Formats: sequence, structure tokens, C-alpha cells
Amino acid sequence: MDISTASSETLQQWESSLSSEFKNIKSENLNLDLTRGKPSVDQLNLSNPLDGILQGNYISPSGVDVRNYGGPEGIVEARQLGANILETPPNNVYALGNSSLTLMHNVASFAMHYGLTGADSAWNRQGSVKFLCPVPGYDRHFAVCQHLGIEMLTADMTAHGPDMDQVEQMLAADSSIKGLWCVPKYSNPTGVVYSDETVARIAKLGKIAGANFRVFWDNAYAIHDFQQPAQQLANIFEASKAANCEDSIIQFASTSKVSFAGAGIAFLAASDNNLAGIKKALSFISIGPDKVNQLRHVKFFENPNALKTHMENHAAIVKPRFDCVLQNLQAAFGDNALGSWETPQGGYFISFNALPGLAKHVVALAAEAGVKLTPAGATFPYGKDPEDKNIRIAPTVPSIEQVNAAMRVFVLCVKLASVRQALQQR
Repeated sequence: MDISTASSETLQQWESSLSSEFKNIKSENLNLDLTRGKPSVDQLNLSNPLDGILQGNYISPSGVDVRNYGGPEGIVEARQLGANILETPPNNVYALGNSSLTLMHNVASFAMHYGLTGADSAWNRQGSVKFLCPVPGYDRHFAVCQHLGIEMLTADMTAHGPDMDQVEQMLAADSSIKGLWCVPKYSNPTGVVYSDETVARIAKLGKIAGANFRVFWDNAYAIHDFQQPAQQLANIFEASKAANCEDSIIQFASTSKVSFAGAGIAFLAASDNNLAGIKKALSFISIGPDKVNQLRHVKFFENPNALKTHMENHAAIVKPRFDCVLQNLQAAFGDNALGSWETPQGGYFISFNALPGLAKHVVALAAEAGVKLTPAGATFPYGKDPEDKNIRIAPTVPSIEQVNAAMRVFVLCVKLASVRQALQQR
């Protein structure tokens, strides 16, 4: 289907045929949901042995009674688990509640109002506060900024990560930019893994940026690989330390998509200076995290190969769903210019670019046909995609059969919207 060279008569024929097919699909009364990147029931079932795993023994290997108050940094064994995931020293890791999003919001709030390295470092004492947001990106990162009154500026995502020429130029020109959001491995939503060069340049941004700049390194999919050997991500902790910029990096991760999404462990890794400020601020919020749950996870993953095997089991469930999406996209758009996408090797999302000006129309058509998609614009700050072309696809929750049915609707909607746009432009 080459709409650029098709005659008006041919486009009208295509529109009529596609509209008829769309009408037939509507009569099927589908109710399919590809909106959020949640684990499926089959994935959650992998962690059911967590229930009752302690068998009444609440003493950690290091001798802590996890039922009681205390230990604001988390038990040492859980911190080691986080260190294994983030590839950092355990002493630089805190194991806290169940949500890394909570940690990101808290750290941004601490930095905004109280400062991470003393009161004078508080962002709100230094005038306007801005964050750099690579786009397309993660809507909940943008929501954190909006909630805290932080202005968002966009930088383009490439196949290697953020456009670092753009990032460096913006930071050098504007000292009010205090942060950069990053999802470095299987980026949300593009699935891109940051290149070694990109990681090295991000590690040195503290030399370019204004005072008290922080990279929020949300490594949510650090171990969510589809195959082995997995794509490797360079170590930002070591790179920033080598650049003498370790205070500019704060890392986050969790087991939310590893074990139970609502009952996992969230991890924070940072320099000694950052941890001191974060620990002080946390002391006003909690006397300690849920160490019982931490011990459950430590017990569940105590075998050195347990985590690796567990994630391979996740991949066996998730990858076929991604393959289904990609096969449908390739079959429909592989020989034309109606759409483009990345082929991620892990993570939870596929980013699709329709022709400019069509994302909202495609999402609306899909909803009319019974397929819910993430709202168009959600992958950009303030919900505004300037080209109205990016659509995030989240295929993990539905069955493979449901994913296939949803993609049948999706490709039809893209084609129909594209043909209608071409007719309007004639």
C-alpha cells in the first residue's frame, strides 16, 4: 500500500474496503487492552512460592528480626540483591518499599525542597527548575515533574539513547536544568539500550550542568531480557566515578515486574553524599521499610541461579507476545512507509510511529473497535506529541490470541487513518 503514489480513485477504493472491514470488526464487540505495561497472571504466578516461604523464621541471615522497626536502609541481604541487579557496591544501595516510582518522586521532592547535600543545594532556592526529558519517554516521569512544578524540556531519543549533542548543548546553555530522566535499558517506550558512548557521556554531564544536577537513572528493565546473551548496558556507577561525577547519578530499580507488582522491593543506588541526604530525609517519613517482604525475596532468590532462571521464565511468557506484535507490524508495514518501530530485545513496550498527524485518530479508531491503547501524546511531556505520531503498545497482559486480535485491529486502524489523511490532502 503506497499511498504516496496511489491515485485518488485507488485511495477511495482502499478507503471503502478498509471502512467495510472496520465495520465488520466493530460488530465483533471486542474488549482488548494494550494500555499498561503490567505483568500477566502467568508471570505473577511465577512468584507464588513467596507466600509462606519464611515458614515462621523471621530472622535474616545477618541476625535481624525483620518483624520489628529499624534498618532504614533495608536488610543487608536485600541491598545485595539490589546491588546484583544494578551492578553497584551493596553499601551504595538502599532496599526500601515496593515502588521505585515512589522513590523517584521522594528523591525529586527532597532535592527540590531540602537539598540532597545540604539546605543550600535545594533546587527551589536556585530559581526556576527544569528537567530534560528524552522523548518519546515514560509518562509517569513526566507526571512527577508536573506534580512538583518542574518545567520539562524535551530531547530527542535516538537508536543509541538520548541525542547527547542536544543534551550537552542544552545543559551548557541553561543552568536551571537540574535533572535528566533516563530509562537506559529497553527504554520506555522505544526499547532502546543506551550505547556505551551514550552512557559515558551521561556519566560526565556533571561537568557541564549547573550546580546540583542529577540524572534519574530508572533502570526498571535491567534484567528483563528476552534472550541470552543479553544486550549489555555499560555501568553508569563506575563511569561516573571514573569521571569524578558520582554525585550526579541516582539509580533506581525494583522487583515490581520480577516478583509481585504490588509487593516487591524498590532499590536506590547513589554516591555516599547523596545517600546521606536521602537517608536524612527518609528518617522523617519512615522508621524502616517492610523487611519481612525483603526477607521473603532474599529467601526466594537465595540460590545464585534462581534470579536468572526466574527471569528466563518471564521471558518465555513475554517474548511470544512481542513476537506477535512485531510479526503483525512487519506484515502490514514492512513494505511501505505507513509506520516505523524499534525491535526491542527486552522490556515491556513497543513504540510505533504512524505518519505525522495520525496518532490520536488511530487510537480513537482502535477504541471504537474495542481495543484500548495508551492515549496518544502520553509519551511526551504535558501529553503533547508535537507531530502526533507516537503510539505505545503494551502487549504483556493479554493472551497471545488476544494480542493477535488487537494487532489485527491496530494495523487496520493505521491503514484506514493513513488513507483518509491522504484523501484529505489531495
